[in-house]
Amino acid sequence: MDEFSFIGSIQQPHYRQSSLIKGIGDDAAVFRPQYQDLVTAKDMFVENVHFAKHTMHPYHIGYKALAANLSDLAAMGAKPLFYLVGISISDRWSSSEINEIFRGMKKIADTYKIDLIGGDTVSGKELVISITVIGDTDKARYRSLAKEGDVIFVTGTLGDSQAGLHILNNRGIFRDEDYYMTRHQMPSPRVEFSQGLQKISRLALNDISDGIASEANEIAEASKVSIMIYEDRLPVHPTFIQFDSELQNKWKLFGGEDFELLGAVPKHDWKNVQQVASQLKVPITKIGYVSSRNSVGQVFLQRKNEKLERLEKKGYNHLSR
Repeated sequence: MDEFSFIGSIQQPHYRQSSLIKGIGDDAAVFRPQYQDLVTAKDMFVENVHFAKHTMHPYHIGYKALAANLSDLAAMGAKPLFYLVGISISDRWSSSEINEIFRGMKKIADTYKIDLIGGDTVSGKELVISITVIGDTDKARYRSLAKEGDVIFVTGTLGDSQAGLHILNNRGIFRDEDYYMTRHQMPSPRVEFSQGLQKISRLALNDISDGIASEANEIAEASKVSIMIYEDRLPVHPTFIQFDSELQNKWKLFGGEDFELLGAVPKHDWKNVQQVASQLKVPITKIGYVSSRNSVGQVFLQRKNEKLERLEKKGYNHLSR
C-alpha cells in the first residue's frame, strides 16, 4: 500500500464535530471554535520504549496511544474534539499491522466521538507514533490551583498498569491477570468524570502517567503548597497483594501509565466530586490533603507504621534513562 492509499484507508467517511470546516484532504484542517478555550496536547510513542510487540498487539498500541493523549485532556478539564497522527513506519511492520494500530485508535475515538483530521506518514528505522489531540473547555483545570485545606483524591486503583506489564513479561499463574493486562494495554481515560466536574469553580487535576509521586509533586510545585498523603488510603485492586511487597510499593507510588486522575478540591466541594463519581461508577478515594505553606512544593507520605517521609518526585523520566 502506498502513502496515498493508506491515507485514504484511514480517512473518516464523515465527521462528527460541527466546528470542523475542512478535515483530511487539503494541506491543513480548518475548524472554527465556539467561544471556548482550545486545549491541545501531544505525545510520542516509540517502539521498544513505550511498547513492544511481545506485550502489545498492534490494536492495543493504537488504542493506548490515543487514550494517553485523551487522559491529558481530561486532566485539563477539556472535552476532546479532534486528533492528528504522525507515524514513522519501519519495514518490520506489515500494512495489516499498521491498519490494526489505526483500528485501535478508531475504537477509542468512536467512544468519545472525536474526529481524525490529519497527520503525516513517513518511513523510518522504527515505529514511532506522534499524536496531537485538540479539545475545548470553558474552565481549564491547572496544577497551580490547589490551596491549603483542599482534599487530595485519586480515581481508580494504583499500580495496575505496571502489574499488567509484569504479568506480560513474566507469564505464570496470576489472579485477575486479564484485568491487569487490560489496564496496561487498554487504559480508560477519565474523560466523562472530568467533564462531570465542570460546575466546581476551583479544581486542580493531574493525570497519573508517571506515577502518583511525580504527579503530586507537580501539583505541589505549581501551586506552591505542600501535600500530605496517607499510604494506607492509597487504593489498590483487591488482588494486588499477590505481588511482592517491594513491587507493590514501587508500582503504586512510582509506577506509570495508570492514567487515573489525581485532584485537589476545596472541602466544601468534595461531596460534589463523590456524587459525580458515584453517578459514573468511577471509584474515587480521598488520600490526603493540602497542608500549610511550610515546605512549599513538597509532598509527604505518612507510612502505615506512622513514619513520615518525603515523597520524592520519582517516576518514569525519558531524559534520565
